[in-house]
Amino acid sequence: MVVGAFPMAKLLYLGIRQVSKPLANRIKEAARRSEFFKTYICLPPAQLYHWVEMRTKMRIMGFRGTVIKPLNEDAAAELGAELLGEATIFVVGGGCLVLEYWRHQTHQRHKEEEQRAAWDAMQDEVGRLALALEALQAQMQAAPARSALEELQEQMREVRAQLCARDPPPASQASSASQAVSAAKVQESAQV
Repeated sequence: MVVGAFPMAKLLYLGIRQVSKPLANRIKEAARRSEFFKTYICLPPAQLYHWVEMRTKMRIMGFRGTVIKPLNEDAAAELGAELLGEATIFVVGGGCLVLEYWRHQTHQRHKEEEQRAAWDAMQDEVGRLALALEALQAQMQAAPARSALEELQEQMREVRAQLCARDPPPASQASSASQAVSAAKVQESAQV
């Protein structure tokens, strides 16, 4: 069984999300202990959340215009700490999602650049081959058109010339050839 490459980035993101849960719990504890944190960080979002939640429930049940009492300080601090912890986990998870999206987009961009480079290389090669084809066609049109018979005759002449240059006639044939030439000269002189 072949196993693909293990996605280390995803494992890292999962680890960060798991670490964010204890971090959120620490933030909750700090919010419960610190007066400043409780007063300015936890209470306003908790009161707003309580107001929106109660307003929505009242409208669903048909009560309109009822005044919603704010939460007491301890309940609001607890709710604010819970909201802050959940927001921390949500922000860390969203950050991991954004980082994964960014990594995927970078990978896609590199892949597209490689495909574009390969496409450009093919286009250049096709252009070069088209120019070479045009040059060959121009050469073919510039050369005089010869018939197949003329080409064969030219090849026969070349072969005969090569054979004659390679093989000089043997001595007995050379002496008989010279005797034939002298006999021909004698006959010509006798006729004159």
